[in-house]
Amino acid sequence: MTAPDLNTHPNARPPARLDLHQDVALLTARLIDIYSVSGEEGELTDAVEHALRSIPQLELVRDGDSIIARTNLGRAERVILAGHLDTVPLPTTDGSLGTVPSYWPSGAPGEGVLYGRGATDMKGGVAVQLALAAGLFDGGAEPDKDVTFVFYDHEEVEAVKSGLGRLVRNHGHLLGGDFAILLEPTDGTVEGGCNGTIRFEATTRGETAHSARAWMGSNAIHAAAPILARLAAYEPRTVNVDGLDYRESLNAVKVNGGTAGNVIPDRCVVEINYRFAPDKSPDEAEQHVQELLEGFDVVRTDAAAGARPGLNHPAAASFVAAVGGTPKPKYGWTDVARFSELGIPAVNFGPGDALLAHKDNEHVEADAIRECLRALRSWLTA
Repeated sequence: MTAPDLNTHPNARPPARLDLHQDVALLTARLIDIYSVSGEEGELTDAVEHALRSIPQLELVRDGDSIIARTNLGRAERVILAGHLDTVPLPTTDGSLGTVPSYWPSGAPGEGVLYGRGATDMKGGVAVQLALAAGLFDGGAEPDKDVTFVFYDHEEVEAVKSGLGRLVRNHGHLLGGDFAILLEPTDGTVEGGCNGTIRFEATTRGETAHSARAWMGSNAIHAAAPILARLAAYEPRTVNVDGLDYRESLNAVKVNGGTAGNVIPDRCVVEINYRFAPDKSPDEAEQHVQELLEGFDVVRTDAAAGARPGLNHPAAASFVAAVGGTPKPKYGWTDVARFSELGIPAVNFGPGDALLAHKDNEHVEADAIRECLRALRSWLTA
Protein backbone atom coordinates (compact mmCIF):
# COMPACT_ATOMS: atom_id res chain seq x y z
CA MET A 1 0.00 0.00 0.00
CA THR A 2 1.37 3.43 -0.96
CA ALA A 3 1.85 5.89 1.88
CA PRO A 4 -0.39 8.97 1.64
CA ASP A 5 1.03 12.28 0.43
CA LEU A 6 1.04 14.38 3.57
CA ASN A 7 0.76 17.54 1.49
CA THR A 8 -2.61 16.51 0.06
CA HIS A 9 -3.93 13.98 2.57
CA PRO A 10 -7.29 15.17 4.00
CA ASN A 11 -6.06 14.57 7.56
CA ALA A 12 -2.82 16.52 7.10
CA ARG A 13 -2.40 19.30 9.64
CA PRO A 14 -2.36 22.79 8.08
CA PRO A 15 0.78 24.83 8.68
CA ALA A 16 0.94 27.11 11.68
CA ARG A 17 -0.02 30.66 10.78
CA LEU A 18 2.44 33.53 10.95
CA ASP A 19 1.38 37.17 10.72
CA LEU A 20 4.45 38.80 9.19
CA HIS A 21 2.97 42.28 9.56
CA GLN A 22 2.54 42.18 13.33
CA ASP A 23 5.06 43.77 15.70
CA VAL A 24 8.39 42.00 15.12
CA ALA A 25 8.86 41.25 18.84
CA LEU A 26 5.46 39.53 18.93
CA LEU A 27 6.40 37.64 15.77
CA THR A 28 9.55 36.45 17.57
CA ALA A 29 7.41 35.10 20.41
CA ARG A 30 5.25 33.26 17.88
CA LEU A 31 8.34 31.68 16.33
CA ILE A 32 9.60 30.60 19.76
CA ASP A 33 6.30 28.85 20.40
CA ILE A 34 6.75 26.65 17.31
CA TYR A 35 9.05 23.78 18.32
CA SER A 36 12.07 23.50 16.04
CA VAL A 37 14.90 21.63 17.77
CA SER A 38 17.49 20.44 15.23
CA GLY A 39 16.00 17.63 13.19
CA GLU A 40 12.44 18.72 13.93
CA GLU A 41 12.24 22.01 12.04
CA GLY A 42 9.43 20.85 9.74
CA GLU A 43 6.50 22.61 11.41
CA LEU A 44 8.32 25.93 11.53
CA THR A 45 9.59 25.59 7.95
CA ASP A 46 6.02 24.86 6.79
CA ALA A 47 4.81 28.02 8.52
CA VAL A 48 7.60 30.14 7.05
CA GLU A 49 7.01 28.76 3.56
CA HIS A 50 3.25 29.35 3.79
CA ALA A 51 3.78 32.94 4.90
CA LEU A 52 6.40 33.76 2.26
CA ARG A 53 4.34 32.32 -0.60
CA SER A 54 1.82 35.10 0.01
CA ILE A 55 4.43 37.68 -1.12
CA PRO A 56 4.21 37.77 -4.93
CA GLN A 57 7.54 39.55 -5.40
CA LEU A 58 9.48 36.56 -4.02
CA GLU A 59 10.72 33.55 -5.99
CA LEU A 60 10.79 30.67 -3.52
CA VAL A 61 12.61 27.32 -3.50
CA ARG A 62 12.34 24.77 -0.68
CA ASP A 63 14.87 22.00 -0.10
CA GLY A 64 14.02 19.77 2.84
CA ASP A 65 13.52 22.14 5.76
CA SER A 66 15.44 25.00 4.16
CA ILE A 67 14.10 27.85 2.04
CA ILE A 68 15.55 30.37 -0.40
CA ALA A 69 13.30 33.35 -1.23
CA ARG A 70 14.59 35.94 -3.74
CA THR A 71 13.51 39.23 -5.22
CA ASN A 72 14.26 39.73 -8.89
CA LEU A 73 14.05 43.49 -9.39
CA GLY A 74 17.05 43.87 -11.66
CA ARG A 75 19.01 45.87 -9.10
CA ALA A 76 22.74 46.40 -9.52
CA GLU A 77 23.45 44.87 -6.11
CA ARG A 78 22.20 41.74 -4.34
CA VAL A 79 22.47 41.10 -0.62
CA ILE A 80 21.77 37.90 1.30
CA LEU A 81 20.05 37.80 4.68
CA ALA A 82 20.43 34.37 6.29
CA GLY A 83 19.31 32.68 9.49
CA HIS A 84 18.80 29.20 10.87
CA LEU A 85 15.43 27.89 12.04
CA ASP A 86 16.63 25.26 14.52
CA THR A 87 17.37 25.56 18.21
CA VAL A 88 19.23 23.43 20.71
CA PRO A 89 17.06 21.32 23.06
CA LEU A 90 15.93 22.71 26.39
CA PRO A 91 16.71 20.37 29.32
CA THR A 92 13.97 19.87 31.88
CA THR A 93 14.34 19.20 35.59
CA ASP A 94 13.82 15.46 35.17
CA GLY A 95 16.62 15.19 32.61
CA SER A 96 14.32 14.86 29.61
CA LEU A 97 14.15 17.33 26.75
CA GLY A 98 11.23 19.69 26.51
CA THR A 99 10.11 23.16 25.55
CA VAL A 100 9.02 26.24 27.42
CA PRO A 101 6.66 28.66 25.64
CA SER A 102 7.73 32.24 25.18
CA TYR A 103 6.86 34.51 28.07
CA TRP A 104 7.03 38.17 29.02
CA PRO A 105 7.94 38.77 32.68
CA SER A 106 6.30 42.20 32.45
CA GLY A 107 3.03 40.46 31.71
CA ALA A 108 2.45 42.72 28.72
CA PRO A 109 3.21 40.99 25.39
CA GLY A 110 5.63 43.03 23.34
CA GLU A 111 6.97 45.04 26.26
CA GLY A 112 10.35 44.65 27.95
CA VAL A 113 12.13 41.30 27.76
CA LEU A 114 11.09 38.16 25.87
CA TYR A 115 12.19 34.78 27.26
CA GLY A 116 12.21 31.43 25.49
CA ARG A 117 14.35 28.93 23.60
CA GLY A 118 15.71 30.65 20.53
CA ALA A 119 14.98 34.19 21.73
CA THR A 120 18.55 35.16 20.88
CA ASP A 121 19.78 32.15 18.89
CA MET A 122 18.17 33.02 16.64
CA LYS A 123 14.44 33.45 16.29
CA GLY A 124 14.74 37.18 16.92
CA GLY A 125 16.93 37.39 13.81
CA VAL A 126 14.58 35.15 11.81
CA ALA A 127 11.64 37.34 12.79
CA VAL A 128 13.54 40.35 11.45
CA GLN A 129 14.12 38.51 8.15
CA LEU A 130 10.44 37.67 7.84
CA ALA A 131 9.28 41.16 8.75
CA LEU A 132 11.66 42.61 6.16
CA ALA A 133 10.42 40.22 3.48
CA ALA A 134 6.82 41.22 4.16
CA GLY A 135 7.45 44.95 4.55
CA LEU A 136 9.85 45.74 1.71
CA PHE A 137 6.98 46.28 -0.71
CA ASP A 138 4.45 47.92 1.62
CA GLY A 139 2.79 51.01 0.22
CA GLY A 140 4.32 50.50 -3.18
CA ALA A 141 7.88 50.92 -1.91
CA GLU A 142 10.70 48.73 -3.18
CA PRO A 143 14.23 48.06 -1.91
CA ASP A 144 17.13 49.59 -3.80
CA LYS A 145 18.91 46.23 -3.66
CA ASP A 146 17.81 42.77 -4.66
CA VAL A 147 17.51 40.56 -1.60
CA THR A 148 17.93 36.83 -1.08
CA PHE A 149 16.40 35.52 2.15
CA VAL A 150 17.78 32.18 3.36
CA PHE A 151 16.19 30.11 6.14
CA TYR A 152 17.88 26.81 6.91
CA ASP A 153 17.83 23.77 9.19
CA HIS A 154 20.44 21.83 11.18
CA GLU A 155 22.80 24.62 12.19
CA GLU A 156 23.12 23.56 15.82
CA VAL A 157 24.52 20.11 15.01
CA GLU A 158 27.49 18.64 13.15
CA ALA A 159 28.43 20.48 9.96
CA VAL A 160 27.73 17.50 7.70
CA LYS A 161 23.99 17.96 8.38
CA SER A 162 23.94 21.71 7.70
CA GLY A 163 20.93 22.89 5.73
CA LEU A 164 22.94 25.81 4.41
CA GLY A 165 25.63 23.43 3.21
CA ARG A 166 22.93 21.42 1.43
CA LEU A 167 21.55 24.57 -0.22
CA VAL A 168 25.05 25.45 -1.45
CA ARG A 169 25.40 21.98 -2.99
CA ASN A 170 21.92 21.79 -4.51
CA HIS A 171 21.09 25.42 -5.32
CA GLY A 172 24.39 27.28 -5.31
CA HIS A 173 23.33 29.28 -8.39
CA LEU A 174 20.63 30.92 -6.25
CA LEU A 175 23.06 31.98 -3.53
CA GLY A 176 25.15 34.44 -5.49
CA GLY A 177 25.43 37.95 -4.10
CA ASP A 178 27.61 40.95 -3.35
CA PHE A 179 27.31 40.85 0.44
CA ALA A 180 25.75 38.59 3.09
CA ILE A 181 24.43 39.26 6.58
CA LEU A 182 23.93 36.40 9.03
CA LEU A 183 21.43 37.49 11.67
CA GLU A 184 23.15 35.72 14.56
CA PRO A 185 22.95 37.61 17.89
CA THR A 186 25.54 40.38 18.13
CA ASP A 187 23.77 42.93 20.37
CA GLY A 188 23.16 45.03 17.29
CA THR A 189 26.87 45.43 16.54
CA VAL A 190 28.48 44.37 13.28
CA GLU A 191 30.80 41.41 13.87
CA GLY A 192 33.07 40.75 10.93
CA GLY A 193 34.20 37.34 9.76
CA CYS A 194 34.81 34.57 12.28
CA ASN A 195 37.51 32.34 13.73
CA GLY A 196 38.05 28.93 12.25
CA THR A 197 37.78 25.76 14.31
CA ILE A 198 39.72 22.49 14.15
CA ARG A 199 39.65 19.39 16.34
CA PHE A 200 42.25 16.73 17.05
CA GLU A 201 42.70 13.51 18.97
CA ALA A 202 46.08 13.04 20.65
CA THR A 203 46.55 9.38 21.60
CA THR A 204 48.98 7.82 24.07
CA ARG A 205 49.47 4.09 24.54
CA GLY A 206 50.67 1.88 27.36
CA GLU A 207 50.29 -1.68 28.59
CA THR A 208 47.52 -3.12 30.76
CA ALA A 209 48.19 -4.63 34.14
CA HIS A 210 46.35 -5.23 37.40
CA SER A 211 46.46 -2.01 39.42
CA ALA A 212 47.82 -4.01 42.37
CA ARG A 213 50.87 -4.79 40.22
CA ALA A 214 51.06 -1.54 38.29
CA TRP A 215 54.80 -1.97 37.66
CA MET A 216 53.91 -4.79 35.28
CA GLY A 217 52.23 -2.34 32.90
CA SER A 218 52.51 1.19 31.52
CA ASN A 219 49.91 3.85 32.26
CA ALA A 220 48.66 5.56 29.10
CA ILE A 221 46.79 8.24 31.10
CA HIS A 222 49.99 9.23 32.86
CA ALA A 223 51.70 9.37 29.48
CA ALA A 224 49.20 12.03 28.41
CA ALA A 225 50.37 14.42 31.15
CA PRO A 226 52.94 16.18 28.91
CA ILE A 227 50.21 16.87 26.35
CA LEU A 228 48.08 18.55 28.99
CA ALA A 229 51.08 20.42 30.34
CA ARG A 230 51.92 21.86 26.92
CA LEU A 231 48.31 22.92 26.37
CA ALA A 232 48.09 24.47 29.84
CA ALA A 233 51.26 26.46 29.24
CA TYR A 234 50.23 27.58 25.77
CA GLU A 235 49.77 31.34 25.34
CA PRO A 236 46.99 31.98 22.82
CA ARG A 237 47.66 34.65 20.24
CA THR A 238 45.62 37.67 19.20
CA VAL A 239 45.90 38.21 15.45
CA ASN A 240 44.90 41.38 13.59
CA VAL A 241 43.10 40.57 10.36
CA ASP A 242 41.91 43.46 8.20
CA GLY A 243 41.76 45.76 11.20
CA LEU A 244 39.99 43.42 13.64
CA ASP A 245 41.73 41.58 16.50
CA TYR A 246 40.84 37.87 16.61
CA ARG A 247 41.68 36.12 19.86
CA GLU A 248 42.63 32.48 19.46
CA SER A 249 42.27 29.60 21.93
CA LEU A 250 43.72 26.09 22.15
CA ASN A 251 42.35 23.70 24.74
CA ALA A 252 41.88 20.09 25.76
CA VAL A 253 38.13 19.59 25.80
CA LYS A 254 37.81 15.90 26.71
CA VAL A 255 39.99 13.03 28.00
CA ASN A 256 39.06 9.38 27.45
CA GLY A 257 40.96 6.44 28.91
CA GLY A 258 40.73 3.41 31.12
CA THR A 259 38.47 0.36 31.26
CA ALA A 260 38.03 -0.46 34.96
CA GLY A 261 38.96 0.74 38.41
CA ASN A 262 41.55 -1.99 38.88
CA VAL A 263 43.19 -1.99 35.44
CA ILE A 264 46.14 0.11 34.31
CA PRO A 265 44.95 1.80 31.10
CA ASP A 266 46.72 0.98 27.85
CA ARG A 267 45.19 3.82 25.82
CA CYS A 268 44.26 7.45 26.44
CA VAL A 269 42.82 10.00 24.01
CA VAL A 270 42.94 13.75 24.60
CA GLU A 271 40.46 15.67 22.44
CA ILE A 272 41.69 19.13 21.49
CA ASN A 273 39.95 22.16 19.96
CA TYR A 274 41.83 25.03 18.35
CA ARG A 275 39.97 28.24 17.47
CA PHE A 276 42.23 29.99 15.01
CA ALA A 277 42.21 33.44 13.45
CA PRO A 278 41.02 33.75 9.82
CA ASP A 279 44.50 34.67 8.62
CA LYS A 280 45.30 30.97 8.31
CA SER A 281 43.81 27.91 6.65
CA PRO A 282 42.84 24.71 8.47
CA ASP A 283 46.05 23.10 7.13
CA GLU A 284 48.14 25.91 8.59
CA ALA A 285 46.26 25.60 11.88
CA GLU A 286 47.00 21.88 11.92
CA GLN A 287 50.69 22.49 11.31
CA HIS A 288 50.78 24.86 14.29
CA VAL A 289 49.24 22.24 16.61
CA GLN A 290 51.42 19.43 15.28
CA GLU A 291 54.51 21.52 16.01
CA LEU A 292 53.32 22.28 19.53
CA LEU A 293 52.65 18.59 20.23
CA GLU A 294 55.64 17.18 18.36
CA GLY A 295 56.43 13.63 19.44
CA PHE A 296 52.81 12.65 20.04
CA ASP A 297 50.28 10.83 17.85
CA VAL A 298 47.96 13.69 16.86
CA VAL A 299 45.19 13.16 14.30
CA ARG A 300 42.90 15.83 12.88
CA THR A 301 39.24 14.83 13.16
CA ASP A 302 37.28 17.88 12.00
CA ALA A 303 37.90 21.38 10.66
CA ALA A 304 36.06 24.44 9.40
CA ALA A 305 37.82 27.44 7.91
CA GLY A 306 37.26 30.89 9.34
CA ALA A 307 36.24 33.98 7.38
CA ARG A 308 38.06 37.24 6.91
CA PRO A 309 35.90 40.24 7.85
CA GLY A 310 35.74 41.74 4.36
CA LEU A 311 34.77 45.13 5.77
CA ASN A 312 36.70 46.90 3.01
CA HIS A 313 34.15 45.72 0.44
CA PRO A 314 31.92 48.64 -0.68
CA ALA A 315 28.68 46.89 0.30
CA ALA A 316 30.06 46.00 3.73
CA ALA A 317 31.37 49.52 4.23
CA SER A 318 28.02 51.06 3.32
CA PHE A 319 26.25 48.71 5.72
CA VAL A 320 28.58 49.56 8.61
CA ALA A 321 28.11 53.25 7.89
CA ALA A 322 24.33 52.84 7.83
CA VAL A 323 23.95 50.92 11.10
CA GLY A 324 26.73 52.72 12.97
CA GLY A 325 28.95 51.48 15.76
CA THR A 326 32.45 50.05 15.71
CA PRO A 327 32.74 46.57 14.13
CA LYS A 328 34.06 43.74 16.28
CA PRO A 329 35.56 40.33 15.47
CA LYS A 330 33.51 37.15 15.79
CA TYR A 331 35.42 34.71 17.97
CA GLY A 332 33.10 31.74 17.46
CA TRP A 333 32.56 30.00 14.12
CA THR A 334 29.42 30.95 12.20
CA ASP A 335 28.07 30.34 8.74
CA VAL A 336 29.63 33.56 7.45
CA ALA A 337 32.48 31.17 6.67
CA ARG A 338 30.30 29.36 4.13
CA PHE A 339 29.58 32.62 2.33
CA SER A 340 33.25 33.52 2.46
CA GLU A 341 34.05 30.23 0.70
CA LEU A 342 31.63 31.34 -2.05
CA GLY A 343 33.57 34.58 -2.43
CA ILE A 344 30.86 36.65 -0.74
CA PRO A 345 31.96 39.01 2.06
CA ALA A 346 29.76 38.45 5.09
CA VAL A 347 29.15 39.79 8.59
CA ASN A 348 27.13 38.81 11.63
CA PHE A 349 24.48 41.32 12.72
CA GLY A 350 21.42 40.55 14.80
CA PRO A 351 19.46 41.24 17.98
CA GLY A 352 20.34 39.73 21.35
CA ASP A 353 23.39 38.85 23.41
CA ALA A 354 25.32 35.85 22.06
CA LEU A 355 26.40 34.99 25.62
CA LEU A 356 22.76 34.08 26.38
CA ALA A 357 22.53 31.58 23.52
CA HIS A 358 21.68 28.03 24.65
CA LYS A 359 21.19 29.13 28.27
CA ASP A 360 18.06 28.17 30.19
CA ASN A 361 17.32 31.88 30.76
CA GLU A 362 17.77 32.83 27.12
CA HIS A 363 16.10 36.18 26.47
CA VAL A 364 16.12 39.26 24.27
CA GLU A 365 14.97 42.85 24.62
CA ALA A 366 11.91 43.55 22.49
CA ASP A 367 13.32 46.91 21.48
CA ALA A 368 16.56 45.28 20.33
CA ILE A 369 14.61 43.25 17.77
CA ARG A 370 12.75 46.36 16.63
CA GLU A 371 15.97 48.35 16.30
CA CYS A 372 17.60 45.61 14.22
CA LEU A 373 14.61 45.63 11.89
CA ARG A 374 14.69 49.43 11.65
CA ALA A 375 18.40 49.49 10.82
CA LEU A 376 18.18 46.85 8.09
CA ARG A 377 15.03 48.29 6.56
CA SER A 378 16.60 51.75 6.43
CA TRP A 379 19.72 50.37 4.74
CA LEU A 380 17.83 48.28 2.20
CA THR A 381 15.59 51.16 1.15
CA ALA A 382 18.10 54.02 1.36
